[in-house]
Amino acid sequence: MDELNRLDLPSFKQVDKFPFVFVLDDIRSMNNIGSAFRTADSFRCAHVYLCGITAKPPHREISKTALGADESVNWSYFETPKLCLEHLVSSGYEVFCIEQVSKSILLQDFVPMVGKNYAFVFGNEVFGVNDVWIEGASGHLEIPQFGTKHSLNVSVTMGIVAWDFISKSVF
Repeated sequence: MDELNRLDLPSFKQVDKFPFVFVLDDIRSMNNIGSAFRTADSFRCAHVYLCGITAKPPHREISKTALGADESVNWSYFETPKLCLEHLVSSGYEVFCIEQVSKSILLQDFVPMVGKNYAFVFGNEVFGVNDVWIEGASGHLEIPQFGTKHSLNVSVTMGIVAWDFISKSVF
């Protein structure tokens, strides 16, 4: 780890995080949840919000893919999307659903604004993002795809969105 110049856990807890959070709403796969934590750690995501049926750490199945990131990344749980959305909006977040809807913006056209905090909402692997989020969000982002499938795995999507945000942002 020293050769890779990675932060240790106490240093990670203290370092400034990038101004975005992940919201996992009704994610059913604990492997996807663990991957979300690992991705959040990798990109110094400020927080992970878990909603609905999304399992919470500590859990062996989450830890298997999180590889300790479930201990490094701060997280909170909300029973309903409505409560989480209200919390994020009152905390000043620009909420963006990652979903294919009629009014979505292609990810490459999304331009984060300096000084804003962003919440990226990822929905259920089968049913997508809950309508509460769709209706209450500041906007909707879509990753262009060119094959035969109409969606990406949610954990892959999180990595793409986080990298896109970090690569476009000037803090």
